[in-house]
Amino acid sequence: MEKDLDMASVKRRYMLDIELYERTYGDWKERGKNVVKRYRDERKAAQEGSSENRYNILWSNVQTIIPAVFARLPQPEVSRRYKDKDPVGRVASLILERALQYEVEQYKDYASAVKNSVEDRVLPGRGIAWVRYTPIMENVEVPSAQITEDVQEGEEAAEPQTAEVIKYECSPVDYVNWEDFGHNVTRTWEEVYLVWRKVPLDRAELIKRFGEEKGRAIALDMKANISEDALTTPESESLKKACIYELWDKKADRVVWLSKNSETALDVQPNKLGLESFFPCPQPLYATTTTDSLIPVPDYCQYQDQAKELDLICERIHGLIDALMVKGVYDAAQDGIKRIFTEGTNTKLIPVDQWAMFAEKGGIKGVIDWVPLEMIYQALNALYIAREQAKQVIYEITGMSDIVRGSSDPRETLGAQKLKGQFASMRLKKMQGAVAEFATELLRIKAQIICKHYQPETIMMISGADELPEQDRQYMQPAIELLRSDPMCKFRIEISSDSLLEIDEQQEKESRMELLAAVGQFIREAIQAPPELAPLLGELLLFAVRGFKAGKTLEAVFDETIEALKQKAAQPKQQQ
Repeated sequence: MEKDLDMASVKRRYMLDIELYERTYGDWKERGKNVVKRYRDERKAAQEGSSENRYNILWSNVQTIIPAVFARLPQPEVSRRYKDKDPVGRVASLILERALQYEVEQYKDYASAVKNSVEDRVLPGRGIAWVRYTPIMENVEVPSAQITEDVQEGEEAAEPQTAEVIKYECSPVDYVNWEDFGHNVTRTWEEVYLVWRKVPLDRAELIKRFGEEKGRAIALDMKANISEDALTTPESESLKKACIYELWDKKADRVVWLSKNSETALDVQPNKLGLESFFPCPQPLYATTTTDSLIPVPDYCQYQDQAKELDLICERIHGLIDALMVKGVYDAAQDGIKRIFTEGTNTKLIPVDQWAMFAEKGGIKGVIDWVPLEMIYQALNALYIAREQAKQVIYEITGMSDIVRGSSDPRETLGAQKLKGQFASMRLKKMQGAVAEFATELLRIKAQIICKHYQPETIMMISGADELPEQDRQYMQPAIELLRSDPMCKFRIEISSDSLLEIDEQQEKESRMELLAAVGQFIREAIQAPPELAPLLGELLLFAVRGFKAGKTLEAVFDETIEALKQKAAQPKQQQ
């Protein structure tokens, strides 16, 4: 494909999109950097011990929101699209779910990518992750043609040759920093046809990816933050990297790699993944957007004025606390008054000269006077009240009630606390749904890569298919064929993830007990029914069992048992 293209023209074509994006999103990037600095409290005043005081409400809110929308590792759930009798579809769902479960638990990149993307969503306003297919290759010897009988004595046999074969396969999920992602400038995500990410590669990685000639020619434009003298040493080569753009063009159905410092595009390949949505990334997690632009508005910007007001109040509180000190003045002629505070200890007396004159002036009260603290104390109390009011305004803007933050008024009724919780959940529900859909879409992309590109042996190995119940093993081969059949797999299998919210640890145990209770109650009532109703009762039982997640692996046993009961119920009729 590369030979038929003008690689210089290809690079100029995509550089226009990159430059337009950088100009359009430049202000947002600066705003995002400021929000991150505010969250990390990066300021010279904090490092130098300045008297400047802040109330980092942004850090507090982020530490509350992230656990509310992402509390644990999402678990993949694969099921039949229609809950009917489809043993092949059921076994295929089990195999794919176990394969996804293995990759999610074995490699920590998925959980890390989702967590980091959520953090980017609540800070600069956009989070993104990227899925890629990585086959691990190895060289194996290919045996030469066997020597036939007519090979004359003394002739040398052909030397064995080597060939690359797939040793192992995986589909890692890469977290993409919010500054390293881009797309064509448009209004909504549905109009996006071009996405890219920045990938830093060192010299060895460039040579391995693009070959010796191109790899040596690419400029290393990403240098470490060290001195110029240190960068000239051979040991610093590993710290120098080149910024490579990996672009996915949906309209042209191709993938392009380029560098700003190269004259031409580095490589152009057709789309080999064949994903349903084309892009190896889901729709990003966005903060506030409108239908006329995909430039997000960070959540902090919605209450930054109130946060500045809160900082101002805290700074004034700090100043008044410094002023809230016991200070006063005294008659310089009465040196003993000073000695009371500098030398005086318990039960120690300080002599006073001219006692009669000292007593005539009113004693200690007549020669010393204190700075009044009542006004400072009242102002300090007013500032404390103002601080709580400013925090309450921020909580109203962000939608975090007292219940979400873990505090409540003991005088409030249960109904009032429920209303607060509902108020907070209404605000967070949209974000929770977006995070769940983001995590689910990553799983769908991984599942498509597994079904399209993994070898059947790899799928069976990572899913532990050999450990399935005896009743399911007869369907393993048709199930693998179903997974690798793209149209049928879409129609019969549905991929999702469980809730990302914090759940009770007893949920799985309760689900199993609920299934046992429901089945036991049904069987006790079904025993009393006439034998003619056995087929109907069996289908009703399967209909109920398919609704339980815990019953997924037991469904084959239920099928076999119910089929045996049907045959037993039909035996008297055959004998008659």
